[in-house]
Amino acid sequence: MIFGTLGRYFFRRYISTTVWFFLGVTGIVFLVDFSETASRMASLPGYTVAGGLLMTAVRLPLILQQTVPFIALFVGMTVLIGLNRKYELVVTRAAGISVWQFMSPFIAGAFFLGLGVIAALNPLAAWGQRQAAQVESNWRGDNGAATSAPQVPWIRQISKDDDVVIGAHSVVDDGTMLVDAVFVHFDSGAHIILRQDAATAKLEDGYWLLKNVVERRPGEIASRKDEVRVRTNLKQDFIQQRLTNPETIGFFDLSRRIEIAKSFGIPTKALETQFHSLLSQPLLLVAMTLIAATVSLKFSRFNQSRSVILGGILSGFVLYVVTVLVKAFGSSGVVPPFVATWIPVIVALALGATILLHQEDG
Repeated sequence: MIFGTLGRYFFRRYISTTVWFFLGVTGIVFLVDFSETASRMASLPGYTVAGGLLMTAVRLPLILQQTVPFIALFVGMTVLIGLNRKYELVVTRAAGISVWQFMSPFIAGAFFLGLGVIAALNPLAAWGQRQAAQVESNWRGDNGAATSAPQVPWIRQISKDDDVVIGAHSVVDDGTMLVDAVFVHFDSGAHIILRQDAATAKLEDGYWLLKNVVERRPGEIASRKDEVRVRTNLKQDFIQQRLTNPETIGFFDLSRRIEIAKSFGIPTKALETQFHSLLSQPLLLVAMTLIAATVSLKFSRFNQSRSVILGGILSGFVLYVVTVLVKAFGSSGVVPPFVATWIPVIVALALGATILLHQEDG
């Protein structure tokens, strides 16, 4: 069916509708994200309108990646309702073609859309997220005071008698550059002896290179230094694995990063959850398409109320929320990553198929 004339027609309808939805969502997301970026960063010394447009452009793939499940849901509903209202599905059914046959082009379209997310959109989103962090770091310049809670985990390094806890507002360069870094030094009795606040901290071979540093010691006046070196025994590979956000790692690089992290003894739950989440993306979109079919196939013939369509949208939203929530559990180690990402998708697929079987085959 999918390779027949009718199947190709349905497949083209699905692809063309998907393209239009992507164009519309891209335009809306661009305007909203640019407005948010401008209001949040216009006060930074290096901000320009052209830079804001560039940051929005490189952040766009990541935001689009998060909207793809909803795009698949609305595309499925739009195409099927349109075909029903023009009686094209009525004629298809009259020709003896079952729901599973004429749904196959839409299922295939959703599956290929998921593959496109994995192969193209996700690597582009990961690259764009890294570039956006670098641009923001450049905008902050020397006045980039951390105004929000740290978004990266605190790390601890012990080198001989020097015990240092390190935090930062954000990280760039795969975790080897800390922005708005804080270095807190402790003595052997666990008392704070020095705090260093730096605009940036770059991990070099055997030391951290701090720029534009403010040093504070208990009972002393704060002092400023242009550059300070802090000795470390941390390796760049370790820091990259420890601090890098999984969303800034492309799908094809995740497996290697997981193996490296395991070799350092670093928890890999977040990386594994991200890997399985992307791997399950095609089936998640298929599940969204089946949900769309359950509320769209009989809409025109039986004059069902808009509440049925609203129910389909609500069902898709609930599925998305559940996948995000369980993904958070997987990243934190509460639930195994494989279970956290695949169980909601499998349940949604089974539920959608069961409802269609009940509606179409009794």
